[in-house]
Amino acid sequence: MSLRKFITNKTTAALAVLLTVFANTSVFAQDAAAGAAAAPKVDMGEVYKSVIFYILVFLAICLFIAIVGKSIRVYELSREAQGKPVGINWNRVHASLFALFLVLGLYGVYWEYTVHGAMLLPDAASIHGKRIDDMFNLTLIITTIVFVVTHILLFGFSYVYKYSAKRKAYYYPHNNLIEKIWTIVPALVLTVLVLMGFLTWRSIFYKVDDPKNMPIQIEMTSEQFKWTIRYPGTDGVVGHKNYKLITASNTLGIDFKDLKSRDDQMADEMVIPVGKPIKLILTSKDVIHSFYMPHFRVQLNTVPGMQTIFEFTPTITTAEMQQKTNDPNFKYLFYCAKICGSGHYNMQKVVRVVSMEEYKTWLAEQKTYLNDDLRKQFNLPVAPAPVNSGTDSAATDSAAVKTNQMALNK
Repeated sequence: MSLRKFITNKTTAALAVLLTVFANTSVFAQDAAAGAAAAPKVDMGEVYKSVIFYILVFLAICLFIAIVGKSIRVYELSREAQGKPVGINWNRVHASLFALFLVLGLYGVYWEYTVHGAMLLPDAASIHGKRIDDMFNLTLIITTIVFVVTHILLFGFSYVYKYSAKRKAYYYPHNNLIEKIWTIVPALVLTVLVLMGFLTWRSIFYKVDDPKNMPIQIEMTSEQFKWTIRYPGTDGVVGHKNYKLITASNTLGIDFKDLKSRDDQMADEMVIPVGKPIKLILTSKDVIHSFYMPHFRVQLNTVPGMQTIFEFTPTITTAEMQQKTNDPNFKYLFYCAKICGSGHYNMQKVVRVVSMEEYKTWLAEQKTYLNDDLRKQFNLPVAPAPVNSGTDSAATDSAAVKTNQMALNK
């Protein structure tokens, strides 16, 4: 059998198969249309959510590509059998696809920057957050320039220097100058980025305390699935705790033998003064969690059995951020950024950044962790009840205050 007859027979068979498939598809479509009236309507929204739907779409696309590929192959074999020149210049096709991919890829980069770029971290509201953003932006600019230039060269050269029988490629084995350029320049750029990152990291984690502006200590304790916030009392120091002391009434395991723990206060939200250093003491009661404050560029793990320390200074109050974002309902939040169980989504609390005067007023309203039940449990003196100044003398008030202070410091 000649090659031409073989190809003709194969082509005829392929066309017959395609016609059969189309015919069966048409019959199937008619049957489906007839049964559609009687069948209940299908929620297309649920169909699009099905994995099977996307698997079938993928298989249909693969089948379509296979049919087109076989048809093109049959076309090429038929021209070859008839002694005709090649019908499709695949070198030109591939070069054109490279050029098309370059254009679509660059548009994709632009789209990512304009659409998803707006979904990155919000505006920084802390001193070190601004430094981190500057470092991130510099790195992003440099890598984007390198990415765009190298891909234009890669795909551009593939298109311009596609195969041609009239041109022979020049063998270019080595060039010392080019080797030096693309070794030294990246090394210098990476050195700058690494040094910038190292200095930024040291400025965050190795701070020298200013005696005139000491940080406010705030202890954050994570557990499934909530946060517990503890502020220091008038002594400005958060007291010690021990997991062995955890009971139903002493849920944090506070060690009341440490006098500095007796005036510690509890809060349902984090309130911090603007422009004042904040020293976070992060701990966990059960599993590893992650304390995350996106606006303040703070994210550290909370690990059972150890403390993690982080210090930052807020620069924008909640009210100022509401004006800046034109959102009167804006709130700073902190989250758990490590999936820790079924209630992980619920581990978030509000952060309010206020003036120092507002902070002092709010702090004075917070209750101490040490209550009368805990005093009885740890055999501590019960604090005297507040005296009614309307019926008692100023001397009685003063004596009650002194007694209360002595009981707390015992």
